[in-house]
Amino acid sequence: MNKIGFDFPNTPRKTVLHNAEEWYQKLLSKRFEKDYSPQKTSNFGEYEMAVNYLTSILEEAKAIEKVAIFNIDHMAQIQFTGLDAVNLLDRVLPADVKNMKIGQCKYTLLLTEEGTVLDDLIIMRVKEDDFILVINAGHDITDKEKNMISDADFICKYLNENDDVYIKDISDELVKIDIQGPLSYKLITKLYGEYVVKNRNKPSKNMKFFTFNEFDFEEHHYLLSRTGYTNRWGWELYIPAEVAEEQFKRIILEALDLGGLLVGLGGRDENRISAGNFGLPLNGSEYDKNHTPTNAPLFNAAIDMDKEYFVGKKALQRDIDSNIDKRMVLFISEGIVTGRMIYKNNERIGIVTSSINSPNISQEKREFIGSERKNVSGKDGTAAIGLGWLTHNPFKINEDGKDILIKDNIAIRIPVEFYRIDNEGKPKGKPVKGYISGDGITPATAPRALKNIQDL
Repeated sequence: MNKIGFDFPNTPRKTVLHNAEEWYQKLLSKRFEKDYSPQKTSNFGEYEMAVNYLTSILEEAKAIEKVAIFNIDHMAQIQFTGLDAVNLLDRVLPADVKNMKIGQCKYTLLLTEEGTVLDDLIIMRVKEDDFILVINAGHDITDKEKNMISDADFICKYLNENDDVYIKDISDELVKIDIQGPLSYKLITKLYGEYVVKNRNKPSKNMKFFTFNEFDFEEHHYLLSRTGYTNRWGWELYIPAEVAEEQFKRIILEALDLGGLLVGLGGRDENRISAGNFGLPLNGSEYDKNHTPTNAPLFNAAIDMDKEYFVGKKALQRDIDSNIDKRMVLFISEGIVTGRMIYKNNERIGIVTSSINSPNISQEKREFIGSERKNVSGKDGTAAIGLGWLTHNPFKINEDGKDILIKDNIAIRIPVEFYRIDNEGKPKGKPVKGYISGDGITPATAPRALKNIQDL
């Protein structure tokens, strides 16, 4: 089969919504009476992406309390069709692909033979022999000189001779916009109708978590999934590219009227880390080519170890058989600790993989740090949140083998310090204070019943 991945671009690519984002920037300038300036951008997955707009990263991260809009057009959609598509995907991916129902989504990982993570992704079953993989930015590039292989080309290595499989990158046909937060139900149903968020098999009920719908609007075909991009209530809308800019503007105007904002890369990362006891691991940070996902919070959701075979299973089984007890944890710190090591009682216990300032930490949780920084414990103070890998589990285990995160209705909090290290691997400089948080930052609402928000 011919190469599917794109060549490495000479310059960072632009999303279909690039011009519309500039329109949004000017709109913010008028609405909020702010001086106009070009959006701050960063190269992400070989796309020029907005870090934040005229609003600050902290303002955008806080928007999730109402409704937050994300331009996710940098993510790619790969379609697998043919009689053997299900067999190919089932023998490569660790999810139970064969038993997926039409209209179902699954979160899973793409692993190396060594069990390390190439990508995390969503798979959707459109028909019996039709699947769409939603993959991360930059994972659509194949370039030997840069040692890059696209997800599609990696999967193709496991094709059997004469397999009936057709693979197509359909990213140019769809533009992905994520609509998250408690007012997402109101926004979507107002713009597209209440029927689009109903259960495809039981229209009198709302759609379930990790399902998707298809619908037509003004003679164009859309997909709408509910997979919790930020671990909160919300949807992921796949819009036909030819009407994407027009629909994006409709969505933005409605979001602004509801008190929401368009959110850039910075707010996105905060939103994904700050919901739930463990946050959501970020590909390229917590998931990488150095760590297996064993004992990561979403391990059981992404991986079916009862399957006879999938790429990387032997390596993961070795981890399990050796009783490896490493842990991915969420922490709160008095400041950003990117690039630092995690210490407890003067002993290194892990490494920071993500760290970002957060406006969503309660004052009580900020005060618990015991920081001497005035900007941390004050009424309108901020602190940082992050994720890290620890070499050993810091929590006690209950009879069911699960971590004890709460005892006597009080969340377990484990004080730690974050140090930079010198060339010899020894801690240097002044440490940053923090703690591992057993109850995270804010609740994860994504799986909860939609009846909680449908009347807001």
